[in-house]
Amino acid sequence: MILTLDYESDLPIYIQLRNKIIEGIASGRLKPGDPLPSVRALARDLGVNMHTVNKAYQLLKQEGFLSIHRQKGVVIHPDGFPPASERFLERLKEDLRPLVSESVCRGLSEEEFLSVCAKIFREIQKGGEQL
Repeated sequence: MILTLDYESDLPIYIQLRNKIIEGIASGRLKPGDPLPSVRALARDLGVNMHTVNKAYQLLKQEGFLSIHRQKGVVIHPDGFPPASERFLERLKEDLRPLVSESVCRGLSEEEFLSVCAKIFREIQKGGEQL
């Protein structure tokens, strides 16, 4: 599994890893039942601490994206994913609010903002970019 992380980013590595795995699932490059590397192997490959990978995996498990078995290892949840709940929609609004606000401050129109969102949405649906 090849992942591209930004080690200079203000976004913590475990969040970047979580986001890349979710993008891989959304784009279809990672499918239900697909195995992921062990915590130790992925940490070694990425050159990060095992606790960082474990934190990302545990977060993804709590969110319903991964299944972790002692014998099978870490796999993309084989039974699919939870639908968008009210809680998710509230978090979505909360996460988008600062981006919308900054876009308004920088002079983007609603149409320009929605165009960027739609472009990213379509890109991910068509297979996304390199993880």
